[in-house]
Amino acid sequence: MRIAILALTTALIGSTALAQVPPGTPGVEEQAKRDAEGRAAFARMPDTPGTGPYPALKEIDPSLSDHVVYRPRDLAAMKDRKLAVLVWGNGGCRDDGASARHHLAQIASYGYLAIAPGRILSGPGATPPPPGRSTDGGVETRLAVATSYTDVLAGIDWAVAENSREGSPYKGRIDTAKIAVAGHSCGGLQAIQAGADPRIKTVIVHNSGVFTDGTNPIRGMSVDKSILNKLHTPVLYVLGGKLDVAWVNGSDDYRRITHVPVAMLDAPVGHGGTFRETNGGDVARFSIDWLEWQLRGDKQAAKTFTGADCGLCRDPKWKLERKGI
Repeated sequence: MRIAILALTTALIGSTALAQVPPGTPGVEEQAKRDAEGRAAFARMPDTPGTGPYPALKEIDPSLSDHVVYRPRDLAAMKDRKLAVLVWGNGGCRDDGASARHHLAQIASYGYLAIAPGRILSGPGATPPPPGRSTDGGVETRLAVATSYTDVLAGIDWAVAENSREGSPYKGRIDTAKIAVAGHSCGGLQAIQAGADPRIKTVIVHNSGVFTDGTNPIRGMSVDKSILNKLHTPVLYVLGGKLDVAWVNGSDDYRRITHVPVAMLDAPVGHGGTFRETNGGDVARFSIDWLEWQLRGDKQAAKTFTGADCGLCRDPKWKLERKGI
């Protein structure tokens, strides 16, 4: 159990926690090496505008300097369609708002304002981390959380304010009734915490879940299974198979949630999912369908998840489970 908790903490927080895992633990050192190589390779990849109808960009908005914003490059091109909002919890609860840049740009290209706490600490436009902090493959690593779920929710506060602020490029362009939260790994726990906010209309939890044994090994974060009872919207869990160190926790969350509609997707893609693939890979594709269905009522997107012959039901790679859907 101790090794399992340490391994999960490693994945949720960062590779420096590997020092706490006993040498020779099967697969841990090799997994850490692959993960570091993957982060380094992803840091060298260029930004992408996404494949949706509204090519996206990544930026720091001066009015929200401690977050990274992903949005359609040409806001006027959306014409009669308003921006929906996705606020994001970064992997490791780090303050690298560019850690899922391909995934978030892909979502933004479908007419979303995606907001992640932190700065651009990896990939194009990266700035050095603050003094006393280290980087690993261009991505900051640390042993305690650098952001909290309140930092995630701050993105909503900003979007709502910008929608009504005179002089804002977003004035009247945001649909403040269409807001979702999602997050990866430790950021997935932040998404669960933020999911209690009444402004949230749906939650996506990537490669994460509340610890089954009641422990809180992540320094700076305290969660238990009771927070699942505060969810009030449909929830999608996305897990990476038995090699995903969050699989046990996430699948346990899914079993416990009975008061709201919930779905769980699972494939052997590991804890990192497909975030480092161009345009976010499979996970971005069906995340967009989930958001389009839940926020915009898109019936075609709903077919990815609903019915006996749903799109994901026919996908040989992904296993879909559903309750209340």
